[in-house]
Amino acid sequence: MVEKQFREVIRDAMSEEMRRDPKVFLMGEEVAQYNGAYKASQGMLDEFGAERVVDTPISELGFAGLGVGAAMNGLRPIIEFMTFNFSLVAIDQIINAAAKIRSMSGGQYSAPMVFRGPTGNAGQLAAQHSQNFENWYANTPGLKVVVPSDPYDAKGLLKSAIRDDDPVIFMESELMYGDKGMVPEDEYLLPLGVANVKREGSDVTLVSFGKMMKIIDKAAEELEKDGISAELIDLRTVRPIDYAAIIKSVKKTNRIVIVEEAWPLASISADISYHVQKHAFDYLDAPVARVNSMDVPLAYAPTLIEASLPNVKRTIEAVKSVMYVA
Repeated sequence: MVEKQFREVIRDAMSEEMRRDPKVFLMGEEVAQYNGAYKASQGMLDEFGAERVVDTPISELGFAGLGVGAAMNGLRPIIEFMTFNFSLVAIDQIINAAAKIRSMSGGQYSAPMVFRGPTGNAGQLAAQHSQNFENWYANTPGLKVVVPSDPYDAKGLLKSAIRDDDPVIFMESELMYGDKGMVPEDEYLLPLGVANVKREGSDVTLVSFGKMMKIIDKAAEELEKDGISAELIDLRTVRPIDYAAIIKSVKKTNRIVIVEEAWPLASISADISYHVQKHAFDYLDAPVARVNSMDVPLAYAPTLIEASLPNVKRTIEAVKSVMYVA
């Protein structure tokens, strides 16, 4: 095992797959000469050259569409968005082309490609640069949506995403690129659609994904001081969702709190709530609880950001509400 930063394992995963398969290439804004906006592609231009590490104009719709065409013709593009906020410019290509081409062509075409980049809040970036679109893309048949929470998962999941024969949305966090974690020196892959029970517990199930796993991990540590044992489930992917892992845990703990950075309406947490009540209703000792961002555009002021986003305090309050303790 070796300790690596999140940005380093993203680079390692892409580089390993490009060495393995000459059809894989990286394209996006500042990925080549600048080594990536977050230095996640550092050194890749030197190794693979300008034909496989391609700088693009500021035209997400254009280079996303170019990537879809390349994928349909046998290549395996990795399309980097500087932020998924900018993917809205390209959403027609992602949803109406990449996600639907296999179905619309009767299986004659596919789009084996990865759209990747940071999602969600990253500090004082204001409303237009702080949004979460995991639930938007997870709403689309034909896409797979991956949101890793640590370097180990990021590398194993990204390698699997690059090898997948369908388009994959791979969502990172700008706030996590400097996070460090232990990863194997040998090659490994993690399957898409399989959740990870990161902590065993008996009193309440906490479910999340991405950087919100840090929130529920800290909350679990604080709850343990009060004698509350929380089981932590990291979804890893939000399409497909490992509902079986969630239901199994709820049947053991009888309570669930779902923490998600996105707004509450039509969210991943809302979908999980439906499945829990459908498949584990008789096991619940309390209503399903959710902790989401407040239902407003994210402000610029640090105090309002803190008040809007899920945090440890709100998570602990939600857990204690389902435990019926003050």
